[in-house]
Amino acid sequence: MKNNNVMKKIIIYTFAITLAYFNSGCTSFLEENPTDRLVINNFYSSQKDAEAAVNATYQQLNSLYNRLMYNVAELPTDVMKNGLGMPNAFLQDLEFMRYNSDNTFIRDMWNNSYAGIMKANAAINNIPDVTMNTDLQARLMAEARFLRALYYFNLVRFFGDVPLVTRLESINDAMGPRIPKEQVYEQIIQDLSDAETVLPVRSQYASNEEGRATKGAAKILLGKVYLTQGNFAAAKSKLAEVVGNEAEYGYGLHADYAANWNTETEAGIEAVFYIEYKKPPMASNGEMGLAGPKYSVPGGNIGVASSNEADIPTQELWDAFDEKDRRRAVNLRYEFYSLIENANVLSSIPLFGKYWIDGLSAVNQCDINMHILRYADALLMYAEALNEENESAKAHEVLNRVRERAFGDTSGNFSGLSKEQFRAKILDERRLEFPIEGHRWFDLVRTGTFIQRMKEHSAYEAGVAEKNKTDIAANIKDYMVLMPIPQRELDLNPELTQNPGWN
Repeated sequence: MKNNNVMKKIIIYTFAITLAYFNSGCTSFLEENPTDRLVINNFYSSQKDAEAAVNATYQQLNSLYNRLMYNVAELPTDVMKNGLGMPNAFLQDLEFMRYNSDNTFIRDMWNNSYAGIMKANAAINNIPDVTMNTDLQARLMAEARFLRALYYFNLVRFFGDVPLVTRLESINDAMGPRIPKEQVYEQIIQDLSDAETVLPVRSQYASNEEGRATKGAAKILLGKVYLTQGNFAAAKSKLAEVVGNEAEYGYGLHADYAANWNTETEAGIEAVFYIEYKKPPMASNGEMGLAGPKYSVPGGNIGVASSNEADIPTQELWDAFDEKDRRRAVNLRYEFYSLIENANVLSSIPLFGKYWIDGLSAVNQCDINMHILRYADALLMYAEALNEENESAKAHEVLNRVRERAFGDTSGNFSGLSKEQFRAKILDERRLEFPIEGHRWFDLVRTGTFIQRMKEHSAYEAGVAEKNKTDIAANIKDYMVLMPIPQRELDLNPELTQNPGWN
């Protein structure tokens, strides 16, 4: 009882503070200051209050996708490792498969996801009582449902069964037992189904509302949910609604892969759902400095403050790219402009390049967006679902759209693959298309290939880069297809149980 009372006080206090700081968000539609009410019971009294509540739910994305998602969904995989600029023991544990229930990054994934859910719940439960424009009211509710579904989708994929919180009013909801993941998925599907019927397509939003959830985003995310469940027929059907009508939804592939991280074009036809970053005083993209060069360049400095080479690609990722694949030069780079030398210098190892802007003197000036869903993801998921539904010719056609963009012609195209060969190729294609976008761990786990792939990666990396990478194969266990429930949550909530295998 004491723990419950303490948690109730903490959450009510935290919620009040959140309402006071809605305007600290990262996107353009979060700039307006909310009213100065802090009491939950009387906050929702105007249209501005309703808008502020949903904006706060979007704001929570920043705590998840400004690096945390890459730490948890990419570091314990074959695409990312720690550089010399990252001495954090918890991140080293993720890379070498030594992590446990005390890992702070896994705990942050749990806590930040539930913080987003609580904000979404507050909006969903209170906006119906606000006297306001009814069309906007319905849209805001749909946006909150989309976001709640996304937060729960991340939780259920990482942890399996989790507490299902749909009301803010009682802390007992948050402190309850784990609910079977099938029921959590039912809630996710219901939220996205409700959202897709109401949300507008992207062209119907105003220019200052970039980054908001759309009808197309809800359909594509729902397709990803079905694919994760192994419901390939439903995934194919849902994704076909968008892919078969992409002009209506405003989607397509940029001719140039790099356009997805060019500030002039990043919010273009391939952007399905993303975080719109700006230059200070708005929130900027923190990954530039974490992935930027330091130790691997001559003199250990190119004149860019706070570039610390913490998040770097594996050697296996570099080796996996065909030399003709244009994506390699965008995702991974050796050459950087030095403000000290006033010339390009070479790194001794490949580094991530998506979030780097040459010529900036400070990394906090980086305004490159973080993509949560790109249209290339919709196409590759659709191709995967088509293959599983034995529509091989069409599956190859869709996959080859992405391949042709990557190679600039049809030289990289696939044809004549068996169903099993196609599975392997499309999984590898996703590795090449989406490094450091937060997909790899989920892809390996949902396809049942995580354990074997990491053992293979362990041997490969030990042979070409670091001999101690054999530790990965020694440490990995079959139960690691789920993350451990954070120990702090188990201590606070006596109804929680740990995932099998974890201490």
